[in-house]
Amino acid sequence: MHGPRLLVHTSAQPIRFGDMDALGHVNNTVYFRFMEQARVDWFYTVTDGRGYAGEQGPVIVNASCNFLVPLVYPGDVEVRMYLGSPGRSSVGSYYDFTLGGRKYADGAAKIVWIDLGTGRPVPLPDAVSAPLRALASPPHP
Repeated sequence: MHGPRLLVHTSAQPIRFGDMDALGHVNNTVYFRFMEQARVDWFYTVTDGRGYAGEQGPVIVNASCNFLVPLVYPGDVEVRMYLGSPGRSSVGSYYDFTLGGRKYADGAAKIVWIDLGTGRPVPLPDAVSAPLRALASPPHP
């Protein structure tokens, strides 16, 4: 079970016919692309549209997905992206995949913020960490 999470982005993504595999459902690898697209869309929002044009940015150090019910063509899957309590240079991201109000899968990926020139970790930017600080500390009575 995850700790507290903050919803940071929601996207509707089309299931393409080419996403299907020989078993008649969306191939498992496509779920990671759905997570990637949600994460990239969120990142462009956090950077006011600059994306990777700056000196720092996110990389993924691990990713996982739990497949609950197979997705099939056609349809638009809603991908909700959440972030957990931040570390110094990393934060956990979590994803829920729904279609028609039903949950089909969930996933996670650890995001590490790096200097794009050196590849070394750097502190999370304030635009990412500020909304998450309340998750890291319990509310005061």
